[in-house]
Amino acid sequence: MNRVSDHLSIPAWLPDGLEPLAPTLLTCRAIPFAAAALRGELGCKPEQSSLGLVTADQDDSLYAALDHATKFARVEVVYAKSFYAGSAHASGPLSGEILGVLAASDPQEIDEALQALRAYLAEHAHFYKPRSLANQPAFFPHVIAETGAYLSALAGIPQGAPLAYLIAPPVESVVAVDAALKAADVKMCRYFGPPTETNFGGAYLTGPLHAVEAAAAAFAEAVLDVAQSPLAAARRSARDRA
Repeated sequence: MNRVSDHLSIPAWLPDGLEPLAPTLLTCRAIPFAAAALRGELGCKPEQSSLGLVTADQDDSLYAALDHATKFARVEVVYAKSFYAGSAHASGPLSGEILGVLAASDPQEIDEALQALRAYLAEHAHFYKPRSLANQPAFFPHVIAETGAYLSALAGIPQGAPLAYLIAPPVESVVAVDAALKAADVKMCRYFGPPTETNFGGAYLTGPLHAVEAAAAAFAEAVLDVAQSPLAAARRSARDRA
């Protein structure tokens, strides 16, 4: 389960009223010399004989952490998929909502990558929830100042370019992506129309770092606004009542 954590730092550009939700790394295993048939099915290159496997209860947090690992070791993300309906409906206690697989030619590179992944997942890549509202779903207003090899390829941007990784529940995601695009000079790289495998939605946005942070802040503010007034458009305006 996602845990509200008091010790996690919150980026200065995020609005007030948010609580970080610490992800849980559920499995972290290495296979130093994987079977050739398995490596082929996972899409490894012939020289990539070593694998690192991880599961976690926050899929987008782990996607970001997998990208981070590519900056610290000569590894490639060869497999990363979310599980349907999310961690609350996981197939087992160690499944979470995502499986990620790293591949390398050297087992030591896998070890280095997994250490970097664990640290980033624990310290930086987490969802948030509104502090003052009960029973509100979490969302992911995440900024990566310099993308690694994995997410830059998925977003179609140069490696090292900034990225706003923005994910929220269905209605919130549509309203908040619109707000993010209007808030700063950013470009949409990829749109995730709801429902994704975990029934969320969102987008990748890129631009100068200050603009990406402003867009992510606007995204978070819009999610909070929807959470506070989900039926705002169902009420007749004073003009209409007149």
